Amino acid sequence: MNFKTAILAGTVLIVPVTATAMELSDASGEPVGTVFTMEDFSQFSPSTALDMVSRIPGFAIREENSEERGLGQAEGNVLINGRRVAGKSLTLRDALNRIPATNVEKIELVDGATLDIPGLSGQVANVIATVNGVSGTWEWRSRFRENLPPYLHGGNVSVTGRQNTLAWTLGLKSNPIRGGATGPEYVYDANRNLIETRDEDVNNIGDEAGISGALEWTPLNGSVANLNAEYNIFQIDTREISERFPEDGSPARFRRFNNAEDEWNSEIGGDFEFALGPGRLKTIALWRFEHSPVISGVRTIDENGNLTERSIFEQTVDEGESILRSEYGWQPAPGRDWQIALEGAFNFLEAEAALQSLDGSGVLVPVPLDKANSRVEEKRAEINVTHGRRLSGKLSVQASLGAEYSELSQSGGASQTREFTRPKGFLSAAYEVNDKLTVNAKLAREVGQLNFFDFISSVNVNSGNGNQGNPDIVPQQSWESEVELEKDFGPAGAHTIKFYYENIEDIVDRVPFGPDAEGPGNLDEAKRYGIATNGTFKFAPLGLEGLQLEYELEARKSEIEDPLTGETRRINDDLILGGFFDLRYDVPNTDWAVGFGGERFDNAPFVRLDERHYFELRPVYTFLYLEHKDIFGMTGQIEYFNVFDADEQFTRQVYTPRRDGALLFREDRSWRAGPILSISLKGSF
Repeated sequence: MNFKTAILAGTVLIVPVTATAMELSDASGEPVGTVFTMEDFSQFSPSTALDMVSRIPGFAIREENSEERGLGQAEGNVLINGRRVAGKSLTLRDALNRIPATNVEKIELVDGATLDIPGLSGQVANVIATVNGVSGTWEWRSRFRENLPPYLHGGNVSVTGRQNTLAWTLGLKSNPIRGGATGPEYVYDANRNLIETRDEDVNNIGDEAGISGALEWTPLNGSVANLNAEYNIFQIDTREISERFPEDGSPARFRRFNNAEDEWNSEIGGDFEFALGPGRLKTIALWRFEHSPVISGVRTIDENGNLTERSIFEQTVDEGESILRSEYGWQPAPGRDWQIALEGAFNFLEAEAALQSLDGSGVLVPVPLDKANSRVEEKRAEINVTHGRRLSGKLSVQASLGAEYSELSQSGGASQTREFTRPKGFLSAAYEVNDKLTVNAKLAREVGQLNFFDFISSVNVNSGNGNQGNPDIVPQQSWESEVELEKDFGPAGAHTIKFYYENIEDIVDRVPFGPDAEGPGNLDEAKRYGIATNGTFKFAPLGLEGLQLEYELEARKSEIEDPLTGETRRINDDLILGGFFDLRYDVPNTDWAVGFGGERFDNAPFVRLDERHYFELRPVYTFLYLEHKDIFGMTGQIEYFNVFDADEQFTRQVYTPRRDGALLFREDRSWRAGPILSISLKGSF
């Protein structure tokens, strides 16, 4: 989680559990995982399946990649009743949050390579849940920040029921957005002489809300059918006010930047699985659409009332995706499984944009934009064959081989059609050294998803720069490898450590277009490697019952050749070092709990051809919370965020004519985010 996520959406607290879980064995009696039941989480009074899964020692939820090409093979690490969470918009956390804890029979923690679902690796949590009668979950959230209006309407509610073979779910959610910061910004010339002082005030106020529904049909013949639909809105207004005082005695200026987005999106998906011959056939269909009008403008007036700057950029984008996927799987013998999958997809993005700016006489006039009004389409088909096998009581492997064909076309300023064929696949393995240590490994050939916004031109009126659309971008490809060790220390906790390496071809970065334009484009290659660890320390063996620490930490290095200077640098905005911790104490023999935690993520600078900027959090964002687990059957929490009043530090360096030239000026910003108070209640029925 980065600072923007914390400011706009809130801090996600993931707390561990003191569990006495059972061992899960296969038909031959070999251990294949661990089983958790409601009793293992009773001290936390969980309301939902999310409360339970989030508290499994040493386990961190890994979401499906919503930006992945089509549906593809599984990437998340949570299953519900042995099946993937279908869809692109529904997150694993949202899906788990809809399941009342009382409906969860057990949670099986197993190694992904031992399952018959292609793509899974490492620890996977399989939530076994049943629906009987009508039940539901709910949560209410409020937030208070200085210099911002509070919100009292955050939360969600989900109702689930079953009538014979038909189960249904209806959900509502509201995620208000209240973000902001204030502070000074200083502008220096190339010799570090102060040339301007600015007093800055920025805030983001918006709302995100949605309604969703799902149907599940499970007739007695063993077939399974699902239908899901959701509709969401996202509305946000950003305002940045800057009072500017030049050091040379020039008139002071008042600058205001506004940006507004009024988006709606919808998704409908379904699947049907049934027995066919020696195996089962599953067909999945999905359609989603997003409409996003955005308008941004900047206006500057000096102290004499003269208008010195005025620009307006308007853009309306429609995006859509349609997917049809079929999977046929069978098990010729115990410990062996096969799957053949076919998938077809159609994606498009259509943009209309206009820019207006002051001319020399102070009149607002249209500015031509090349490739800003354009439509991009991709038609794609892929096939995969996957085989999983348990080679021994301790070693399981899964291998997949496939290929994809895609046709890219663009119209409006750049009319062309291109075709690509790419191989893809993976080999993964899980080796159970003993009942406390498992080693997982994976080698994969991946094809990356295209960002269709890279094909069209856009303008950032606040920064005074833009992106030149590039119709020649191709999908990036990569070799990805990882080795993961999972160690269970019993009553003392559990920990996971992962080493990974990526070799990326045709990576998208900033490239020059002519002498003064730039935009996204493909570079030959890049490398990324690092180490990530997460785990739970439980202090009960030391006599500190109820005290535990959960953490995540990742260190990463990346290398790419800068297209302007030829020097090796990190990938733009790539993680360098980051992590969080949460120290929680559940007071024995009471319903009270207290916690303290923090987070910090340091990323590499983002470089354009004429500038370099980077962001830091100093020193670390911290939070305190007090929780009561039985307020008339509800769980209540008060959270105080940004305990040590950390600041957002931002530096921007602008060069002329480009980064291989002279430094033109430097902006140094120090913004205070201020404290945040949050109050929440949740429960089930």
